[in-house]
Amino acid sequence: MNTESFNLDHRAVAAPYVRIADTKRLSDTVVVKKYDVRFCQPNVDHLESDVMHSLEHTFSEAVRNHSDDVIDFSPMGCQTGFYFILAGEHPLEDVRDLIAAGMQDVVDATEVPASNIQQCGWAANHTLSGAQDAARTFLARRDEWSQVMA
Repeated sequence: MNTESFNLDHRAVAAPYVRIADTKRLSDTVVVKKYDVRFCQPNVDHLESDVMHSLEHTFSEAVRNHSDDVIDFSPMGCQTGFYFILAGEHPLEDVRDLIAAGMQDVVDATEVPASNIQQCGWAANHTLSGAQDAARTFLARRDEWSQVMA
């Protein structure tokens, strides 16, 4: 399959984890990497829409305070995690540290950024407490992030 994640046996993974999902070399000097940031076990559990939406807003805004290389943080349609896209070459453990810093910012947040009708297409679909609970759970299992397969 052309889409990398469709070639991943979702029955064999053990969430939570952070893995490199794709690398694109755009030139001799420009590299973009996509990371699979998996919160939930596929086909067993998922993040509710308002939790996922609030995590996306809060993490996306916060993580950019830690790195200028952040391109995007997007929810997976299956609602089990996110794709995190960075420019440049970064050791995977440094990326995990960056994700942890952004998730801690979610835990410490006092509001969901841009959760209003001017800046968001579904402003009523947010829960800061739900996003914080999901971030806390994800952070508490950080020692598991490097093991992708069960």
